[in-house]
Amino acid sequence: MDSSLYVFVEDLRGEGMDKVLDRVSGYGAKGVTIAAAYHRARDVTPHGASRVTLRRDGVHFPPPEDIFAGLRLIPPVQEGADERPLAELRRACTERGLKMHAWTVFLHNTTLGLAFPDVTVQNCFGDRGSPADLCPAHPDVRAYAVALGRAAARQGVDSVVAEALHFGTFGHGYHHERCFVALGPMDAFLFGLCFCDQCMRRATDLGVNAEVAREECARIVGGVLDGDPPAQGEVTRAALTAYAGPEVVAYARARSETVTSLVAEVSEAVSAEGARLTFMDATGACKGYADGLPPAGLAAHDAWQLGVDLVALGDIVPSFAVLAYARDAARVADDVAAYQRSVGKDRELRAVLRPGSPDTDSEDRLAAKVRAARAAGAEAVDFYAYGLAPFDVLGRIPGALA
Repeated sequence: MDSSLYVFVEDLRGEGMDKVLDRVSGYGAKGVTIAAAYHRARDVTPHGASRVTLRRDGVHFPPPEDIFAGLRLIPPVQEGADERPLAELRRACTERGLKMHAWTVFLHNTTLGLAFPDVTVQNCFGDRGSPADLCPAHPDVRAYAVALGRAAARQGVDSVVAEALHFGTFGHGYHHERCFVALGPMDAFLFGLCFCDQCMRRATDLGVNAEVAREECARIVGGVLDGDPPAQGEVTRAALTAYAGPEVVAYARARSETVTSLVAEVSEAVSAEGARLTFMDATGACKGYADGLPPAGLAAHDAWQLGVDLVALGDIVPSFAVLAYARDAARVADDVAAYQRSVGKDRELRAVLRPGSPDTDSEDRLAAKVRAARAAGAEAVDFYAYGLAPFDVLGRIPGALA
């Protein structure tokens, strides 16, 4: 079975490329999914060159001039990119018979958002309050995403794993965020909807009264900010219709056209460079990242909240990464099976599991989740992430794969 380990360029630099790849092979993985374009983060790295690693926005390769020429948005470049670590990794993977996938973060980029605030999402009050989230409806963002996909594919990879190639959420629009107002899940969802000119125009073209939707969001969220009790319960279309009205739900659903058309353009660009796109929907992380205890709604059923229409994407994208961040093997199986029903049985599904905290406390539990993912239709099981997990946790992978 195909399996890959998510790896950071900093892991290769800190421990040595040969040493890391020898470990990857020893774990039974058939490839590495390297963070080719990443975002700001502060990570505890238990076996890294430093025990805390600060990551920055940007690419780990020189942006090809012919691809980004004339574009307003150009990706920041990571320190050391001129040493071409991805080209070196490509050679090393080829020698070992390992596949190489480019883990590419597309529209979550604080550096670009702060430099060009007009391309970020705009909430119902007119605030550009989420500088990390570039709006997928903005023409400059769309051109940037297509160029980034093409550039990542050109690094000689087997696939481009697309993270954040959709709308973001209100709760992850910046870093070191504070909110002392008790927003319910539906209030936070409404607060995170983008009402920039491009989004409003696209929704209007689809027959939605975008201005009514914006006004309703501002009225509801404004009321909660002024002291009204927040809405309780998970975000569903039925609950949202009752809470905010049909025009708001229609506006939210209209966002899927924006995402679907953009993903189609990026997938075509990636294919033109000889690779293929693996679409990573962040819904599984939104639900289970913090504790491995996702609420009842399955990720595939709630992906619409990020503008993701899995049924439509199933006609466009050859491969999907399912973020199965759950402690329970049955939940992993349910999430994978729901994705397969949505995208179709002829699409590749890659279940992404965390071998350690907070999802997994033993090799037996990890093995149970690997079996569950396979039985539910996953063709591959990948593991997140090499540099973030202690060696004893990574040591669970060989037995789980076996």
